[in-house]
Amino acid sequence: MRIAAVNLRDFRSYEHARAPLGDGVTVVWGPNGAGKTNLLEAVYFGCTGRSCRSSNEREIVRFGAEAARVVIDAEGDDGPHELAVGFAPGQPKRMLADGAAVERMRDVPDRPLVSVFLPDRLELVKGAPSLRRGHLDQFIVAMWPARAATRRSYAQALAQRNALLSRVRSGGGSREALKTWDRQLASYGIALMSDRSAAVDQISEAFAGLASALGIEGECGLRYRPRSRAGNAEALAAELQAHMDTDLERGFTGHGPHRDDLLLTRDGRELRTYGSQGQQRLALLALLLAEREALSVGRRSPPVMLLDDVMSELDRHRREALVELLRASPSQSVITTTDLEHVPGAEGDDVVRLAVHEGQVSEAQPA
Repeated sequence: MRIAAVNLRDFRSYEHARAPLGDGVTVVWGPNGAGKTNLLEAVYFGCTGRSCRSSNEREIVRFGAEAARVVIDAEGDDGPHELAVGFAPGQPKRMLADGAAVERMRDVPDRPLVSVFLPDRLELVKGAPSLRRGHLDQFIVAMWPARAATRRSYAQALAQRNALLSRVRSGGGSREALKTWDRQLASYGIALMSDRSAAVDQISEAFAGLASALGIEGECGLRYRPRSRAGNAEALAAELQAHMDTDLERGFTGHGPHRDDLLLTRDGRELRTYGSQGQQRLALLALLLAEREALSVGRRSPPVMLLDDVMSELDRHRREALVELLRASPSQSVITTTDLEHVPGAEGDDVVRLAVHEGQVSEAQPA
């Protein structure tokens, strides 16, 4: 599944635009503030039904407009497909797949997968464990869509246990009732831990190789660190019961898979703490590329890589290494830049170049 073009109406800085994407690398170039990142966000929005930049989707509607709309023209082995997402503040979001209304884009089997690198996504490496847990769980859903229910079921059982903890603290519930939720939470928790461990196994070797290829010196690794040492639901339920007094004192469940972490390391040390910003940036790229590699095997449809301002802080050697990895993949990649010279090979005949200026997109030759 590939994206042939993205069509925008009243999205961010665009009143109306159409951007064709190449089969391989597409370079979007223009001055700062021209709307390059907005174009990447539109691709993500059209494929997923949500923004990759803001939780307040009112921001995506162009000033003075009433609604924003993105249409993705896609091509699959079985022919063309169309995805459309419309949003108007105060109204339900409208999503269509080949003309049929859908509740969630992730439930559409015939849609392009997307993976995005934004400068502020470095928080995935150096930020809180919750960010890495969330990212890992999203990869699990992309890799094995049927396993999405495991994470939802665990979250629901955790909310129920936390609510019961509050009632017990206030004298409105019994400690015995907590044991029932412990067993249910443990059952979903063990399944979730198994999914996360399997997902990391799928990408850890590729991550190490890609990190090296991108120029990180030393041995890089990816490791799943579960909060629990339990090997089965009974053992996890016993751990929850052992933490019951502490949980009642705090008013929430402090033990379990919702406290897990994903460790990115270099020579055995966490990059979160001991890595430079450059190493963290390269590690994030290696992680996204490793996931793309796994998805190309597991789903036979690697995600479209959306890379915003990725070249500006890389030296020439690492830029060349990144572009070589992107061009070697059968997947599409879209790179934004203020200078075509920052993208090695951008002048090639196999590269689509899109010039962005004041809300307009045009195919262009290098200056």
